[in-house]
Amino acid sequence: MARQREVIGVSDHVPVAQAIPLGIQHMMSMFGSTVLVPILTGLHPSVAIMCSGIGTVCYLLMTKNKIPSYLGSSFAFISPIVAVGATQGLDAALSGIFCAGLVFLAVAGIIKLAGTAWIDRILPPVLIASIIVVIGIGLSATAVNMALNSSGDGFNAVGTLVAGVTLFAAVGFSSMKGLIGTIPVLLAIVVGYVLAALFGLVDFAPVMDAAWVGLPSFQNHPVIDPVAIALIAPVALVVVIEHIGHLLVVSEVVGEDFVPMLPRSLAGDGIATCIAGLIGSPPATTYAENIGVMSVTRVYATQIFWYAAGFAFIVGGFCPKLEALIMSIPTPVMGGVSLLLFGLIASNGLRMLVTNNIDFGENRNLMIAAVTIVLGVGMECGGYSIPVGDYTIPGMAASAIVGILLNLILPKVSAQDSAEPEYIEET
Repeated sequence: MARQREVIGVSDHVPVAQAIPLGIQHMMSMFGSTVLVPILTGLHPSVAIMCSGIGTVCYLLMTKNKIPSYLGSSFAFISPIVAVGATQGLDAALSGIFCAGLVFLAVAGIIKLAGTAWIDRILPPVLIASIIVVIGIGLSATAVNMALNSSGDGFNAVGTLVAGVTLFAAVGFSSMKGLIGTIPVLLAIVVGYVLAALFGLVDFAPVMDAAWVGLPSFQNHPVIDPVAIALIAPVALVVVIEHIGHLLVVSEVVGEDFVPMLPRSLAGDGIATCIAGLIGSPPATTYAENIGVMSVTRVYATQIFWYAAGFAFIVGGFCPKLEALIMSIPTPVMGGVSLLLFGLIASNGLRMLVTNNIDFGENRNLMIAAVTIVLGVGMECGGYSIPVGDYTIPGMAASAIVGILLNLILPKVSAQDSAEPEYIEET
């Protein structure tokens, strides 16, 4: 019988020699997405990377170093930031980002007063598991596009080859024992990077031109603007749903119940977002990519996230050479590892259905799971969202809302009703 890799718990201490590559692995996993958001919104990528490190430290402090999570740039705010930037300017958008952080803090305060017992009532295991599946599979379109269509002009054979080798390298390394088995994503990225360089997919010019030492580029500063605040801040309410989903995934992966710490978790996200608005970075959110890393490595120590945050702070703020090196990683390489990471998140949702003995012979469970998964995956993979005034509700949030409504509306089956009917044999 094959033995599972040893689990490194949340509070366990990892030797420095092992913690350094593990921290780098988490930083690399979040890097692509965290950089993409500021590129799309017009903010500075270096500040976003540095702010992800600062935000993660704030989160760890706020959660008393008990929840292993990494905070990066949130995709949910891209559209309103772009809209405000085009009319009021990015400085005005930063005031909206700061106020979005205040919304997180307000929601955290309300939940602190109201308690978290309501989560168990409106989010039964079948719905939680379905939302986790949506989070994982909903990201699959992004991973597949990065792996197969990295050039943006249709199927890219060379890029697909690189992505495939990277993927299988990650799978292979993850099955090994010792240090190699705990850093499969990092090693796979190295393998993919070397192969991509041999195929001429790596542009080394920016790396050669970048300085070893530099200072953060604080190009934008918040300017209070009521319109920007009205357009950007309420989006935090949608991200709260995403945040709860991620916290439930982390609970499932780690095997600990972090729901009672939801107020602290949201407050940590809120503080990180307020800081982002002050220094010129996109809002913060917990990252699915890093949850996937924990799932494949079974290393849950929050100590590792301190290292990851420290590396991000240095790379984004003070070492342009390393930033340029990481940014030179070709898209298909990150697509290859993303296929594994996002798939693992979805698999954890399926595992939750099994471990909670969800009975799909019960129509109520079947309807909740079916509608939630198909609606969420369809919207996320198709790039659809529901417009509500000046805002949009993404697929994950929409499917969660519909699933909650179904859970509240559909009648619960009593133990007597669900019992097997008795048949009396006629004589």
